Amino acid sequence: MSSNRLVKVVFVLLITMQLLACGRAHVPVTQAETPKESNTPVMNVRTKLKAGSITYTALGDSTGAGVGAIEGGYVVRVFKRLREERPESTLVNLCVSGSDSGDVLRSQLSRAIDSNPQLVTIGVGINDIGHGVSLDEFNKNLDEILSRLKNETSAVIVVSNLPDVSTSRRVSITMRPQSQQTIIRFNNEIQKLATKNGVIVVDVFAATRDELPKHPEYYSSDGFHPSDKGYELWAQQMWSTIGKIVGPGVAP
Repeated sequence: MSSNRLVKVVFVLLITMQLLACGRAHVPVTQAETPKESNTPVMNVRTKLKAGSITYTALGDSTGAGVGAIEGGYVVRVFKRLREERPESTLVNLCVSGSDSGDVLRSQLSRAIDSNPQLVTIGVGINDIGHGVSLDEFNKNLDEILSRLKNETSAVIVVSNLPDVSTSRRVSITMRPQSQQTIIRFNNEIQKLATKNGVIVVDVFAATRDELPKHPEYYSSDGFHPSDKGYELWAQQMWSTIGKIVGPGVAP
């Protein structure tokens, strides 16, 4: 194996180790690329829900499934808040640990549509990076997921962008700037596709970039996935947007 080939293999292995599911962290954004504004709705975003109980369906990876926590991930925490506003609402949590965008497309999307949701959240992409999925393939997969949800359901669709996991203790210091820039590129793609398909993006990246360095307790014992406190931060970010959509009297 040539030295250049060996360097590439080592790089992929390191990225895979650090991005196997999802967590949080912080490194200053380099001049090469910065995340674009993410949670400003565009004109055709669907932002109204029917009155009364709703079905909330979640698609995604281990962060939606709650790996690393005792009391569940951001999905169940969002649902707990939702039940306070809409007591008879139901949750269909389709998130599976290790899922990338292709897995969501193949194994979760049809079931999500069949659940007849009024609210959908999606959190996926970190495993695409870890599995070596190209940005073009991620774009194709997520575009199909979002367009089908938009066209085949009446749901309000909310996408979480990727958290800044670049300073997880499982990421070597020398790899952190490259890791962060990869996450930023995927997040910019998420924003572009959300705008194209008229869905809402919640900026989890900014919150994790800013808060995680101050709060190591936001990581679970594996040093990568969020802890209960870390998921609470994520849920708070999600609810800051979703709460405005499901609050009393938002739809007739």
